[in-house]
Amino acid sequence: MKKFVRYFLILALLALVILQFVRPEKNQGGYEGVIPFENETKPSVAVAEILKTNCYDCHSNQTQYPWYAEIAPFSLWLDDHIEHGKGHFNVSEWNTYSAKKKDHKLEELIEMVEEGEMPLDSYTWLHGDLSSEDTKLLLQWAGLARLQYKDQLEVSTGK
Repeated sequence: MKKFVRYFLILALLALVILQFVRPEKNQGGYEGVIPFENETKPSVAVAEILKTNCYDCHSNQTQYPWYAEIAPFSLWLDDHIEHGKGHFNVSEWNTYSAKKKDHKLEELIEMVEEGEMPLDSYTWLHGDLSSEDTKLLLQWAGLARLQYKDQLEVSTGK
């Protein structure tokens, strides 16, 4: 039994060493990608800071990587989170969304924050959760930002 455990630990260590050579591509397209989003949705300075510190790492083309992002398997885990987050909502792609999709993305943002599903628990363990004041500011901003798309949708549908 001891021999089996020893071989298992050696194989696990070898696998971990080999994993260090697997490097996912970094998500560093630049913050200029969020400028159209911020220009259109007009977050206050406080809300822009909330978005930058709590959302953009996974929901834009620019991630500020923590130190542990260089260590596998954390690097692979973070890459998966970023790809998944960008797949749901990518502020760097905001200009490619229709008014209907923009409204829907902001609606989802509100829903996920209200239900405590965003930011993810795995993110808040290391980075801290949104304060109740931050949550309130973010939800107010998203609700106001949605109004412009509701108006656009009503005009386009003739309502």
